[in-house]
Amino acid sequence: MPYPTDQETFWKLVEIGGKLRECHLMHIEFDTAAYSFVGDGTNEVVKPEYKNGRVYISKTQYFDNVPQAQWEQYIGGYQPLQKWLKDRKKTMLSAEDIEHYKKIIAALRLTEELMTEIDQVVEF
Repeated sequence: MPYPTDQETFWKLVEIGGKLRECHLMHIEFDTAAYSFVGDGTNEVVKPEYKNGRVYISKTQYFDNVPQAQWEQYIGGYQPLQKWLKDRKKTMLSAEDIEHYKKIIAALRLTEELMTEIDQVVEF
């Protein structure tokens, strides 16, 4: 945990931390247009796997344009994109589930950006 050395740094970290909290609580609007759900099928999560920017839930259906960094990203000791799908194995994803997963991708991307901002403020 970075420790602020002055008041200005403290308030910058408060601001970024607030954005990070809102991001993780999913209390903000995410732009999910870049992450499309593609393919014909039943929307059943069969075997989640990542290949070439795609997160496959089955042989014929996948989420497209998913950055590998987000697929591999850890939060709290686990990888959210992988865990979310593994927890829904043998489940048919609803339209709401698909949109929620796209929001998780966007939230992880924003998390990466905010963590970079924190690193720049603190200058390790």
